[in-house]
Amino acid sequence: MGLRSRVPLHLLPGGGIAHPGRRLLGSRQPYATPPTPGRARQDMKIGIIGAGNIGGNLTRRLTALGHDVSVANSRGPHTLTELAGETGATPVRIEEAARGAEIVVIAIPEKALADLPTGVLDGAADGVAVIDTGNYYPKQRDGKILAIEVEGLTESRWTERALGHPVIKAFNGTYAQDILDRPRPAGAPDRIALPVAGDDEAAKAVVRSLIDELGFDTVDAGGLDDSWRQQPDTPVYGLRGGVADVTKALAEATPGRKPEWQA
Repeated sequence: MGLRSRVPLHLLPGGGIAHPGRRLLGSRQPYATPPTPGRARQDMKIGIIGAGNIGGNLTRRLTALGHDVSVANSRGPHTLTELAGETGATPVRIEEAARGAEIVVIAIPEKALADLPTGVLDGAADGVAVIDTGNYYPKQRDGKILAIEVEGLTESRWTERALGHPVIKAFNGTYAQDILDRPRPAGAPDRIALPVAGDDEAAKAVVRSLIDELGFDTVDAGGLDDSWRQQPDTPVYGLRGGVADVTKALAEATPGRKPEWQA
């Protein structure tokens, strides 16, 4: 998706602004495969940190699918009573969002990661899968993050470092409204595919299974050091395409960040 700074943030994929990806070592070509063993159950305990466009709509869909969802934001549970009343999700403090959770979704601005409480994932279930939906916008929102700009970490590798736990990158290039409006049954010709990157194959399988349950196909975009291929302003970012289209777009991604989108 091209850069269009005049477009409101909430209308862009991931609820944010687009910018190009960046290459890391160890890149390989993406490939599409069905999820391996480690399927998500329909009664999982899921914690969501962030109740904006992506976090809020995932709360709506996941509760509707029968999952036990706890949701938190930086302003406190008293600000989530409307969302809780609408969905049946449990509003909690950020420190409580991951307790007992088998999946935790991190859906907050990149700059806000440093403000998360120490040990925010403490108390999560063994083997918890942590989904990073974020994007890095240095000039537009987040300021300069040295580990990304100087060390060359991918955005999600930096998120992993900030959290102290492996993450799976997904939903960062997804239009929030599509989570509500565009689910399709498996095999439907217009079913959208989402790229999913991460190093923990078991956690990745659970996340891909959850996305399938939500009504979308997935494409394995490689390890976390390959996740630059799905960062903003890459061909796959904001792409509403199927498995073949997403696989092709990931392969066509080129490294480097345009000067106007550098810190």
